[in-house]
Amino acid sequence: MAKGNIFLITGNGAGKTTAALGAALRACGHRQNVVMVQFMKGRKDIGEYKVQKQLKTFRVYQFGRKQFVDLKHPELEDMKLAAKGLEFVRKMKSWPDVLILDEVNLAISTGMLSNEEVIAVLNKIPAKCNVFVTGRYASPKMMDFADYVNEILLLKAPKQMKTRKGIEF
Repeated sequence: MAKGNIFLITGNGAGKTTAALGAALRACGHRQNVVMVQFMKGRKDIGEYKVQKQLKTFRVYQFGRKQFVDLKHPELEDMKLAAKGLEFVRKMKSWPDVLILDEVNLAISTGMLSNEEVIAVLNKIPAKCNVFVTGRYASPKMMDFADYVNEILLLKAPKQMKTRKGIEF
């Protein structure tokens, strides 16, 4: 079985998840099914989680705690949730048209998941499913594996940035 296209979005700039959500919105506009699997995210007050009530073909599944993950020393619970998220993808019975693996690059870079296990799952995704893989610190292996690689650079940001509802979350 041929795998679908893999779009990798990485970099230190803001907007990786937002870029994937733009593709999701476009797909929903064409009545395509979109599944977003969020690694290391568990807050229900974020826009992409809330909007699934309004978009019939968009679903979000979270595998993270409400708290931020210590990227240098992830807790055992964080590691278990990341593994559970990847297992959720591995066991999907019905593949969407668009699959977003949000922050999976970061989960790999922190050691919560390995390149090999993520690539093994991605290799089983059917050709009809396009996959967006987001997160900072994408590994060279993931970049080599992806069909498209985009890097979002931070060129300028306010010295004190406040997170704003509807923009950052």
